[in-house]
Amino acid sequence: MAKKKENNKLTEIAQTTDIEQESIIFAKVAQIIETRKFNAKTVVNSQVVMMFWEIGKYINTVILGTNRAEYGKKILSTVSTKLVAKYGNSFEEANLYRMKRFATVFADIECIAEFVPFLSWSHFCELMRIKDEQARLFYAKDASQRLLGIRELRKQISRKPFERQEIANTQLTEQSKVPFDTFKDPYLLDTFGLKDNFLEADLENAILVELEKFILEFGNGFTFVARQKRIIVDGDDFKIDLLFYHRDLKRLVAIDLKQGRFKASYKGQMELYLKWLDRYERKEGENAPVGLILCTEASRNQIELLELDKVGIAVAEYWTNLLPKKLLEKKINEILTETKERLERRKLLPNALNRKINYFIEEEIDE
Repeated sequence: MAKKKENNKLTEIAQTTDIEQESIIFAKVAQIIETRKFNAKTVVNSQVVMMFWEIGKYINTVILGTNRAEYGKKILSTVSTKLVAKYGNSFEEANLYRMKRFATVFADIECIAEFVPFLSWSHFCELMRIKDEQARLFYAKDASQRLLGIRELRKQISRKPFERQEIANTQLTEQSKVPFDTFKDPYLLDTFGLKDNFLEADLENAILVELEKFILEFGNGFTFVARQKRIIVDGDDFKIDLLFYHRDLKRLVAIDLKQGRFKASYKGQMELYLKWLDRYERKEGENAPVGLILCTEASRNQIELLELDKVGIAVAEYWTNLLPKKLLEKKINEILTETKERLERRKLLPNALNRKINYFIEEEIDE
């Protein structure tokens, strides 16, 4: 079958003019060259990263990991000078220490093998700044899956999606009907161009205009289904602001947009939406729908007391203005601190979910 298709292609080329043949042949050859160049670059990059890991591992275990550690530190500078003379600046002393840290931070060789086809040495140097292992692996996986460049990775880390996901997870208990790692809190909608005193309809319009950015902020797996989804209950009209479907979770996700602080009354409204969707829109093989209430300010104590997660509802803030990096980190850490205190209180309750919350402090690497 494959042979027949190839013959048909050759026949088509033979029937074209000389100029057309040249164009077709050039395009095909160029495609082959580009594909092989990309594959070669990927292989070279993988080998370089693995080489740096092996060097770091050797320095840790043989030179710096023995009783001769002090001696090893002294000779590292001398070894670096010789390596630079023979192999180039990649083996300067500072970079040898990066390799040493690389092998320490990414101690599992199988983990490295998973990411090296997609991440460069620069990617790993950026990832090594992150102290928390779970956060580091989250960003490594995200960058490899979406083929992020180094600038994109830095931007992603600065927006702290993992940390915001952890904040959202603290709403959830063992009885939760909302899967872990589904939502974030807060959501950063700074790219939508919303001005002060905007209406809920303005936010909805902005989301639809910037739908791709909205889905990227929400995470992989979300697909748009409907806007202002109309439902009728006892002759009364209701409208779900936004309806998405999550392919990985196999469930509908209803989103209600609210301007202002969260109110307890929002729970009943979202419950009605979810029960209606479960009865009339849920297809065979799908899981029960879940809902997200997006507010400009979350009432976290009310949310905890209402136990919204048990009925498949999560609440998150959305910020339309992105704080400067240091202020953003400070604000996220303040929310994490408050969250940690609530979790400590929750430990005293029966059937509590004791989920560890870490502080995701980044360590600087000497350049």
